[in-house]
Amino acid sequence: MQETSAFALSSGVTPWNAVVFEIVMTFGLVYTVYATAVDPKKGDLGIIAPIAIGFIVGANILAGGAFDGASMNPAVSFGPAVVSWTWDNHWVYWLGPFGGAAIAALLYEIIFIGQNTHEQLPCTDDY
Repeated sequence: MQETSAFALSSGVTPWNAVVFEIVMTFGLVYTVYATAVDPKKGDLGIIAPIAIGFIVGANILAGGAFDGASMNPAVSFGPAVVSWTWDNHWVYWLGPFGGAAIAALLYEIIFIGQNTHEQLPCTDDY
């Protein structure tokens, strides 16, 4: 009997296809987190952050689950790999999410949040 990890590539999916898929899915997730929960200029949009993040995770699982397991987080694939001691193509689940998260964070920080948007809080000298 051959054991397989919870996260494995489907037949016909190359490791590089899976890396690109993980980059795209993680980019969507991190971008959604930035847009709804992190952005200081979001205003009242932050109220929908939990539902928006849940929807993007669900959509990513529906889109990528059949191909590579839709990890989007190295910790999520590391635990099952340790338990089953299956390390085939495990690097995919590290490179893809780190790459996608870095691209989303840099893009959102540079384009939308921008430079010099952090304002100093008002202070009083009354003691």
